[in-house]
Amino acid sequence: MSTKIQPIREVKDPIPKNTTKLNKPQISLIIGGILVGAILLIYLFAKQPITQPLLLIIGLLLGYTLFHARFGFTSAFRRFMSVGNGQALRSHMLMLAIAVTLFAPILAFGHSFFGGEVAGYVSPVGISLLVGAFMFGIGMQLGGGCASGTLYAVGGGRSVMFVTLLFFIIGSTIGAKHLLFWTEELPAFEPISLATSTGLGYGGAWIVSIALFGLIAWITFKVERKRKAPKMAPVPSTNGWKRILRGSWPLFVAASILAILNALTLLTRGAPWGITSAFALWGSKVAQFFGVDVASWGYWQGANAQVLESSIFTDSTTVLNLGVILGAFLASAAGGLFKFTKLNFKNVVASMLGGLLMGYGARLAFGCNIGAYFGGIASFSLHGYVWGILALAGTFLALYLRPLFGLSVPKSKDSFC
Repeated sequence: MSTKIQPIREVKDPIPKNTTKLNKPQISLIIGGILVGAILLIYLFAKQPITQPLLLIIGLLLGYTLFHARFGFTSAFRRFMSVGNGQALRSHMLMLAIAVTLFAPILAFGHSFFGGEVAGYVSPVGISLLVGAFMFGIGMQLGGGCASGTLYAVGGGRSVMFVTLLFFIIGSTIGAKHLLFWTEELPAFEPISLATSTGLGYGGAWIVSIALFGLIAWITFKVERKRKAPKMAPVPSTNGWKRILRGSWPLFVAASILAILNALTLLTRGAPWGITSAFALWGSKVAQFFGVDVASWGYWQGANAQVLESSIFTDSTTVLNLGVILGAFLASAAGGLFKFTKLNFKNVVASMLGGLLMGYGARLAFGCNIGAYFGGIASFSLHGYVWGILALAGTFLALYLRPLFGLSVPKSKDSFC
């Protein structure tokens, strides 16, 4: 009997298949990926502090987890805003619940594994955040993936996402150049932490956070039932113990692993998982190579000046990003799913526009779905919740833009979404 499975590529509706079994492992690609990872790991052990090779390993695990569960932020927002399916959003709430439970004692204690200070992502709420998060919400729906989605889709061989990544980097670089205008010349409140700005402490902030996650999950159930939302299509998988290495993993398993890995990132480098600051660094280094005086930009003053002048391998976010791409590549090859996909004019244009909007928006909003939404909320910052609301608003607008570029939007009459 024919069923439907969830495609890797978001430009298509769930596609009919006679089976949900995976292809045979792509052994040559797996060997190649392991060799690249080993060489990079050896280099980091030899040339960088111990935190860098550890972060590469964490990044590999993050990428492997994201791909195996198809754990998405873009598709989760789109499914809920279009047809009311809240299954993926509920997995977000589980992930955040585990994250705040782990982050609370770490932030309260204030020290990493290696004795350095620990700080969460707590950023101001102002015009910069509102505009940036709204732009990002539109951009991730046109670009076919958020920041983490872009990285793991690149690792999985989705060709158009290389275009998204390129323009994500360009947008991040332009955003870095303009950032001081948005943050210093436009109004904003001081950063607000539910733990340290309210008198609740980390225990009280944890209770409030868990209650909010429960409320959001309950709302998604109510909306889903009222709208009779179609179910999520299953992901191609295997059976038994092989599922550990070849997927697919249930969303709740991935949510738990991602929360634990984010906490390990916090304990290793003293800050939560982030992605897009590395894009601004990569783009600025390229611009500097071609003679642009990026060192004079306000973004690259102070502590950031040393980051700009150092090797990209000293940047912990860069190392994490490389790990995510490589981890997703290994996961896709293990499932026999790595394959470069075809490009067409419309999806390339959508990816260019989406990448620019995400890159610029992420700089204005102090991060992306990972740094601002996941990391911000896990750090008990109000700006993380505001980011989520504005990104949902941007997603709603993008539902009307996606068809212009040949991109699908789930419909209530669909069997799966």
